[in-house]
Amino acid sequence: MARAGLTAERVTIAAAELADEAGLDQVTMARVARRLGVKDASLYTHVRNLEDLRGRIALLAADEKTLRIAEATAGRAGKDALVAYANAWREYAHRHPGRYTATQTPIRIDPGLAADAPGPRRAIELTYGMLRGYGLAEPDLTDAVRLLRSTFHGFVALEAAGGFAHKRSPQDSWVRALDALHTLLEHWPPSREGESS
Repeated sequence: MARAGLTAERVTIAAAELADEAGLDQVTMARVARRLGVKDASLYTHVRNLEDLRGRIALLAADEKTLRIAEATAGRAGKDALVAYANAWREYAHRHPGRYTATQTPIRIDPGLAADAPGPRRAIELTYGMLRGYGLAEPDLTDAVRLLRSTFHGFVALEAAGGFAHKRSPQDSWVRALDALHTLLEHWPPSREGESS
């Protein structure tokens, strides 16, 4: 018998907690059902399958991460905004590793759920808004967004995997990386649109 009050949201939160504890790849319908104290079949009333559940984790995480970034960057501009944005990103990845992984993994998400989820859209608005503060316009905006995402994700992924074995503190390197990104964004190179490669 399904536990009273079981909802898609409760199932998603239980799965997200499991992802943070054990890893996204360890989230299965059976493990989530055990966590909730219900039979596996009870979950299918609320989520279609494992892919649907993982998509819901990704949307939950995108909403949470975006909210933290929005709170951190409110009223800030330039380097202050960049540092606040980056630190909120990294802190979320540290606190919620499984959820964070879901935001960086290609997962097929139900279009209806995605359309109703504010996190991904808000994340784009926040990122582009911050970068416009550096005077960037397209196509440089998109290139800068990709650079930031690559840098932030690459750093936190390597950090999580124990990839920084040098005696220098990863925190010191993180601070310097943000200094370097700020300098680059202030002196963004001219666009080479139209040049052949």
